[in-house]
This record gives sequence, structure tokens and C-alpha cells, in this order.
Amino acid sequence: MTVSRTICLGFLGVILVGTLLLMMPFSLVDGTWDNPVTALFTSTSAVCVTGLVVVDTGTHYSFWGQLIVVVLIQVGGLGYMTATTFLLLLLGGRFKLRYRLAVQQSLDATGLSNVVQLVRSIIATTVLIQLTGVFLLMLVFVPERGFQLGVWNAVFHSISAFNNAGFSLFSDSLVQYVDSPFVNFTIPMLVILGGIGYQVIMETYYWLKHLLFQRSERFCFSLHFKVVTNTTLFLLIGGTIIFFLTELHNPETLAPLGFGGKVMAAWFQSTIARTAGFNSIDIGHMTNAALFATMALMLIGASPGSTGGGLKTTTVRVLANCTTAVLRGRDEVLLYQRQVPTETILKAVGCVMGSMATIVIATMLITITDPKLDFIQVVFEVFSAFATVGLSTGITAQVSVWAKLVIIAVMYVGRVSVLMLMSALIGDPKPSAVDYPQEDLLVG
Repeated sequence: MTVSRTICLGFLGVILVGTLLLMMPFSLVDGTWDNPVTALFTSTSAVCVTGLVVVDTGTHYSFWGQLIVVVLIQVGGLGYMTATTFLLLLLGGRFKLRYRLAVQQSLDATGLSNVVQLVRSIIATTVLIQLTGVFLLMLVFVPERGFQLGVWNAVFHSISAFNNAGFSLFSDSLVQYVDSPFVNFTIPMLVILGGIGYQVIMETYYWLKHLLFQRSERFCFSLHFKVVTNTTLFLLIGGTIIFFLTELHNPETLAPLGFGGKVMAAWFQSTIARTAGFNSIDIGHMTNAALFATMALMLIGASPGSTGGGLKTTTVRVLANCTTAVLRGRDEVLLYQRQVPTETILKAVGCVMGSMATIVIATMLITITDPKLDFIQVVFEVFSAFATVGLSTGITAQVSVWAKLVIIAVMYVGRVSVLMLMSALIGDPKPSAVDYPQEDLLVG
């Protein structure tokens, strides 16, 4: 039982438990047993923090069913090993070396000595940010829906947003709040904080602490912090401009809104497209240019060590700088005057190749099982499932059972990552004492 197998099987176990609970009569509004495929799809989407749904969460599930969904989202967002470690700490259990290794690998952390402290800081950060989101969203939901229902809606959407899940209790997601400044600020901020990664959040905290104490020495940001923050900022601004221009005259999306509403809606979709599955405009009526831009943002995804999916910002940035190095005739890849190790480059290439293979195979299978569906809608659905985003053009509930099973598998692969799943299936690599001779090869 390797570390990768522990993590992959752990996610499967949580998904199966969630499926059984969501099938129970107490989880449904009508008090009947739910369809196993529907329960499996919802549980997988929640644990993999995707947000794709085949039923309306707010009307199909009772309070207990909604509570199960939000617990699955929280466990999936934290990660199986992080949640397990937290339970062990609460119960006073022994934190063995095997668990330390598993947590280190699942969080992309360096070193084993500070793993327990890292988990504690992650839990504390998660609780603090989500509680802040709850209080901010209560200012919108409580006056509209009453105290009890308003508080529950605020709790559900705050957890769903921070964990980049995209589940909503409203049948139109957040379309009714398309011009609400409060919602268009709070939800994207929760999504950004959840998708930027705990390491960046903690480094920002230490930087602010350093500024407050006015220490004389200079604070040095890590390479990871620089790459993630700059790439995220570029994608947020670039995505807002793209959505504004491509949907500006679309009567089904931005055209009826005022200038401020257009900017807010474009900003909202730019933030959500990379990680979470909320929407404030009708995705099914977006232009093909906007759908293509959304797929690109979904594939890039969030950052390592976060609650989001996708290839990750650092992976795309490393490959982009590889291209720059080739064009400039350099033998090494540089990022902010730092050389990127060959192992990191190989991992990035492997991640992209495995991801594209998964997307191509899943798209082919769904086009075979459901040939009547529009091709761009199928591709969009697969991209959304693999990147654990949750945006949809509206075909999720219409696809066949076989297509739903394919989407379930894609969501799972996207959450645990292709490389970790392959490592779990193949096993740990065996060291080799053989070095083979080099030979040149024509590429490009």
C-alpha cells in the first residue's frame, strides 16, 4: 500500500460512503430512495469539488442531504489525507511516518518535520476564511430569505466557494445576483483564496506580520509565491477583458446589463472559470469564443496545494518558460532568475500529456454513447469535469447513464491527478543502475 494508493483509495472510500448516505430516504425531499447513479454522481462531484449536478441540489435534497453534500465538499476540498490527519489529531491518535509521507505528497509540501503544524494551520485558515464568508453572505441572504434559511444559504455557499466546488442551493446558481456588488465580491474572493493555495496564504500572512513589526531585513518571497500570484493576477485580468469583449453584445448574457454590471459579470466568470462552478450568466447561451476561452481557463485551473483542480498555474508557467527558453536558445529554464529543475519540467510535461489523453478518451466515449449531443457541449463538459470546475452548458442531466459514468471517472481522475493515479496503478518506480547513451532526435 503505497502513499499514492492510500490517497486514491481514500477518495474512493469517501465517495462510496457519500453515495450510500445520499441514497437514503432522509437525504431526499420526497423521502424515497434515490437513484444509485444520481447519488454516485453527486457524491463524486462533491468530493472532487467539481459542481456538476444532474439534479437541483436545493430542491432534490432535504436539509440532511444538503448537509451531507457540504460535508463531502469540505472533506474533498481539504483533501482526504488532510481531513484524516485532522481527525487523528482530534482523537489523539499516533501520527505515524506513513501518514506524514501521505500528507506531504498530497499537499506538495517540503519536509516531514512540520507536517502536523501545516495541517493545523490549514484547518485554522480554512475555518477563519469560511466564517468570514458566512458573515458577509448573511448580509445578502438573511434580509431576503429570513434568518434560519439565510444563515444556512450563507454557510453552504461559503464552504462551496472556498473549496471551489460550485454547488449552489439556487436553481439558477447565482444568476439572480449578476448585478449584486456584494455577491460579486464575496464569492470570487472566497474562490481566489481557496484556489491560490495555502502556502501562498501563509506566506502573505508572514509578509504582513513582517511589515507590522517593521523589521530592517528584507522579506524574500519564494519562487512559488511569485509564480502563483503573478500568473493568477494575469489570468484574472486577462479573463475579465476576454469575457467582456466576447459577450459585450450578446443579448442572452451581458448586453442587457449596464456598464458596471457587464464588468462585474465578466470579472465573476473570469474568476469562476478556472476553479469553481458558479455562474452569474447563462453558460448555455454564451458565444463559442467565450466558451473556448472558458475551456482554456478551466484547463489551466488553480494553484498547487489549493482546493482547485486543472493543470495548475505553476505547470502552465513552467511550460511557457520552456518555450521561451527554446526561442532564446537557452539550455536551462528560468523563472525569476531561478533555474527550474529538470524533474519539475518532466513532471509538468507528464501532467499535460496525461491530462490531454484523459480528455481525448473521455470526449470520444461520450460522443459514442450520446452521438446527438453538440460536440462543443461535450468537450466543454469534459473539460469542466476534468478540471473539477463544474460549469456546464446544460447537458449534464440529459446525458445517458454511460456518459454520466464517464464523467464520474473524469472527475475522479481530475481530483486525484493523473500522475498520482498512474503511480497508484503502476506502483513506486524501481531504481535503475543503467545509464543509456544519448542520441539526437528531430522534433518540432
